[in-house]
Amino acid sequence: QLQLVESGGGLVQAGGSLRLSCAASGSIFSRYLMGWYRQAPGKQRELVAVITNGKSPNYADSVKGRFTISTDNAKNTVYLQMNSLKPEDTAVYYCRIITDTGDFWGQGTQVTVSA
Repeated sequence: QLQLVESGGGLVQAGGSLRLSCAASGSIFSRYLMGWYRQAPGKQRELVAVITNGKSPNYADSVKGRFTISTDNAKNTVYLQMNSLKPEDTAVYYCRIITDTGDFWGQGTQVTVSA
């Protein structure tokens, strides 16, 4: 059973940057998906950026050119570098890892972007 621990959220002014990290405890033999989702108040959870089966990243149109997802498989960690942040990026950000043993989510980390 994997446990995902996120860090790096916080309050930032518009135009600023944050880097989110998600570290997975336990062994991972097959990684089908590693990525980030977000949920703003009153809205459904949405995909932000994912890497599936080691292929090129897939980004939401709203974050293309501003956010970059990366992974360190040796550390079982996935990162999200967020630049040029906008108030509409304010949300709880969740990491997700799908492996051969299940579909795992982190507890979420709050990102707040002030105007």
